[in-house]
Amino acid sequence: MKSFMSRAALAGLLMGVSVLASAATPAPKGAEVSIVSPKDGGTVPKTFMVKFAVENVSLAPAGDPTKNTGHHHLLIDVDQLPAAGQPIPSDANHVHFGKAQTQAEVTLTPGEHTLQLELGDANHMPFDPPIVSEKITVNVK
Repeated sequence: MKSFMSRAALAGLLMGVSVLASAATPAPKGAEVSIVSPKDGGTVPKTFMVKFAVENVSLAPAGDPTKNTGHHHLLIDVDQLPAAGQPIPSDANHVHFGKAQTQAEVTLTPGEHTLQLELGDANHMPFDPPIVSEKITVNVK
């Protein structure tokens, strides 16, 4: 009986942890994120500035648990949004701005590239529903 109770307690603990891990932060009502510059279809040099904006949500550094806040992630040449319930990856195609930055200098290879913003919560998780900008295309000369 003691062994059964131990297993039941462990199972309950694991289920609770998995529910918490996959519970997405609700998106603030009317929250929007956008790329201010460059403009869609624009031609940019190899190194250029990307400026971000938000509406109806506040920015806060990663790890800050303040309700209705998040921070930017720049998706470069990404075809599918990061999976719900999983942290937004951190790599060359998913650039984190965990200090609540509102702009960044980006260097890309010559050619056509897509840019999109996704706001992440304190733990780099996508909101539910995701708060993403329109995807834009830039031509790097």
